[in-house]
Amino acid sequence: MANTTSAKKATRKIERRTEVNKARRSRMRTFLRKVEEAIASGDQAAAAAALKAAQPEIMRAAQKGVVHKNTASRKVSRLAARVGTLSA
Repeated sequence: MANTTSAKKATRKIERRTEVNKARRSRMRTFLRKVEEAIASGDQAAAAAALKAAQPEIMRAAQKGVVHKNTASRKVSRLAARVGTLSA
C-alpha cells in the first residue's frame, strides 16, 4: 500500500488512466471485430466499409499509447490485405 501523499496520488491517477485505456482498447477491439465479421461473411463492400471505419480508430489508439504504432500499422495492413483478397 502507498504511504506517501505523492504515491497515493499516483495510484489515483493510474486508476483513472487505466479506465480510459480500457475503454479505448475495447472500442478498438469492437471495430476490429466488425471488420472480422464482415470478412467472415464474405461481403467485400461491407468489409471495406468496416475497415475504413476501423482504420482511424486503430491509429487513434496507437496515438494515445494504448497499442504500439507498429502494432496498429500491422493490424491495419493485415486487415486491408484480407479485405483485398475478398474482391479477387
